[in-house]
Amino acid sequence: MSRTSVTIQDIAKRAGVGVGTVSRVLNDSPQVDPTTRQAVQAVITELGYRPKSAAKILRTRKTHEIGFITDEIATTPFAVDVIRGAQDAAWAQGKLLVLINTNRDAQMLEAAIETMLERQVEGIVYAAMFHQQVSLPANIYEVPAVLVDCFCAEQNLPSVVPDEVQGSYEATELLLKQGHRRIGHMTNVESYPAKHGRIQGYKQALADYGVAFDPELITEEWTDPHGGYRAARRLMALEDRPTAIFCFNDRMAMGTYDLLHELGLRIPDDVAITSFDNQELLAAHLRPPLTTMQLPHYAMGQWAVNYLLDSNNHNHESAPPQILLECPPILRKSHQKEIDPERG
Repeated sequence: MSRTSVTIQDIAKRAGVGVGTVSRVLNDSPQVDPTTRQAVQAVITELGYRPKSAAKILRTRKTHEIGFITDEIATTPFAVDVIRGAQDAAWAQGKLLVLINTNRDAQMLEAAIETMLERQVEGIVYAAMFHQQVSLPANIYEVPAVLVDCFCAEQNLPSVVPDEVQGSYEATELLLKQGHRRIGHMTNVESYPAKHGRIQGYKQALADYGVAFDPELITEEWTDPHGGYRAARRLMALEDRPTAIFCFNDRMAMGTYDLLHELGLRIPDDVAITSFDNQELLAAHLRPPLTTMQLPHYAMGQWAVNYLLDSNNHNHESAPPQILLECPPILRKSHQKEIDPERG
């Protein structure tokens, strides 16, 4: 193995420690057990590892720049809130955000991180388009890094993601509080953390209100208006059809509206609707406006930068935090019948 090909993951594997521990040894952190430090340094010497010059410089001076790397988020409707949250937090501390979008290209991602290291950024925020598990190249561990809307299987980097269970529970509870007991749930056909978390929250809410779970009321589809239309059609074709539907996201809710309008059914009088995302340009302009759970994009971007810039977070041996942020409800008119003031 040549010196230039040795990575800190190679060192971690040979030494039997995590990459975070290797990073702390390389950065002369005092929060490393002396025996562990000695073992890691021995492997570094054995393998002939040579840290990148950018990483060395980072220990001695600050550039006031933070790298912000995304898979596709910079091209999605949610990008503005994540980036705005990160930028506001960075600007408040006199830092500049440097953004690269990788278009989900693994080679481009590794090159983007190298570019950030060459710019001598003080740290890197990596943001994913949606809540998911990610696998990242070894060079991201050469500076402090935080994940947004994603996480590593090893949980060896701090991450912040939406609390899918809490948000789904509340979206279902809004309907339960209106007296609905036949509540359909349309979910993603693809297996992602959001799917499983939202099903879990839906089931928990039903159980807490003494409503038996009926698997017939869950239907999987693609998460676009066409998928929502098809899912709603299946639910409304049931012999004992639902009186309310919790949609996986606002785009599916849009298709659900179309199907219900075709059937001559009124929202929320005949079928009440809740959803997830709060895609503002869509949810607020449906008729009636859509009650939905807000994904905390701004708060996630803000938390990531604040955590990254807090130097106290990089000098300890405890496990990196895996943060769940609350998804608050945005109450509009699709879930609750309006009360006639003359009738009380």
